[in-house]
Amino acid sequence: MGVCDAIRRNAPVGKPTAMSAPHPPKVAGIDSMVPVSTQTAAPPEGASAAPGAFIQDRLAGWVSDLTTLHELTERLAGTGTLDSALHEILSAGAALVGAGRGLLVLEPSDGGGPSRTIGLGLAHAELGHIETVPRGATAYGRFLEGLPDTDGPLASPDILGDTGLDPRWREVAARLGYAASYTQPLTTVAAGRLGVLVWLYDEPAEPPENRRHLVGVYARYAAEHLTRLLELERTRAEAAIAEEFRPGRLPQVPGVRLAARHLSAPEGGGDWYDALTLPDDALGLAVGSAGGSGPSALAAMSRLRAGLRAYAVLEGEDPVAVLSDLELLLRLTEPAAAATALYAYCEPDRRTVLFAGAGHTPPLVTGDRRTEFVETTLSAPLGMLSCWEAPSVEFRPLPGETVLFYTDGLLRRTGSTTDRAFARLHSAAAGVPKVLRQDPGAVADHVLRAVLPDGQDRSGGTEDVALLAVRFG
Repeated sequence: MGVCDAIRRNAPVGKPTAMSAPHPPKVAGIDSMVPVSTQTAAPPEGASAAPGAFIQDRLAGWVSDLTTLHELTERLAGTGTLDSALHEILSAGAALVGAGRGLLVLEPSDGGGPSRTIGLGLAHAELGHIETVPRGATAYGRFLEGLPDTDGPLASPDILGDTGLDPRWREVAARLGYAASYTQPLTTVAAGRLGVLVWLYDEPAEPPENRRHLVGVYARYAAEHLTRLLELERTRAEAAIAEEFRPGRLPQVPGVRLAARHLSAPEGGGDWYDALTLPDDALGLAVGSAGGSGPSALAAMSRLRAGLRAYAVLEGEDPVAVLSDLELLLRLTEPAAAATALYAYCEPDRRTVLFAGAGHTPPLVTGDRRTEFVETTLSAPLGMLSCWEAPSVEFRPLPGETVLFYTDGLLRRTGSTTDRAFARLHSAAAGVPKVLRQDPGAVADHVLRAVLPDGQDRSGGTEDVALLAVRFG
């Protein structure tokens, strides 16, 4: 439902000249950038009025409210970051309800974060005082905890005079100099509870009915806008975390050239690659995939990569031992999890690659004379092995050939069956132009463009893709 539709369904009935409380509030520091409409209340019973004057006043007030709300939502739509949107929502709402101070608590109910608490006309120390009140004793705390009878806005028109309220709440209100509050939840049907808005009055007061309606419509729009910004914020945060978990710079070892590509799915997945130097100018090369998506997959990915690095340093020249240790680690720390991995011990001076895989896709070698998948022994994924029986495989690439280690996300992203996806990958590698074969990065880019429907477009697909290209001189 749009803003205009919401207004038309419940046009205001007229705004009093003061707040509907015995003492109109003293609004300290309020300086609305958008003028708040003034409406003429219905004439008292028995008073004379020009024909149609009341209807005209009602219509003028309705148009003014609609204009105000439109300007506020347009201003909010112009905010591109989460923090700027939160400050805009808090200040715009204060203008609508006629309050001078307030706070906004962002705390998504799905637990995915991020969380924020910002104030309007309140210093950090004052926000800290408010947070010392037990949550169950305050309206905003009850909203955040999901307690009963917290589906809509809640007014506390006289905090100091209401002896039924928690003493600590009344004490903090007296210390900070506010006497009333109005609390509005921020929720959407799809995302659930996002947070809560609280506006504070210096004297006993509460907003009139038409202002409640306006701020309610605005809050619904604001919640939808926040949902979009939250998704962007989480995606950026997960991408930044995932980038931290990947090698910042690939090692340089005589005899080989390395290139890596990683395409992230929108929700973030657990595909990863790694390359590390080992004694005697050897290389440890790995690709793997942790199940799931989002923060849990990123965390599992980081643990797998860190574990494999440690085992590669200890016994890197024995790939089976490395993956056996990784299997034990996964079984002890995350017994319900499963993952795939391929680890290769590479000696560039001898042009040998010794590797073992756990439920992982076979490497692909490509060069001027051949393009073929390297035959591997079969093994179940990590976390599903009762004992390790699959031996390692030794492979000798020819000079000028490139070996591609990749995750199965590359195959799934094609949208084809497994056999067709493998055939598509083979065809892409075989079709790399000769002029590009000297550069492993160019080989990787050509394969991705040829295999994936969206090329290297990071916004497409629902699967992570990790690709490690190793060219032998």
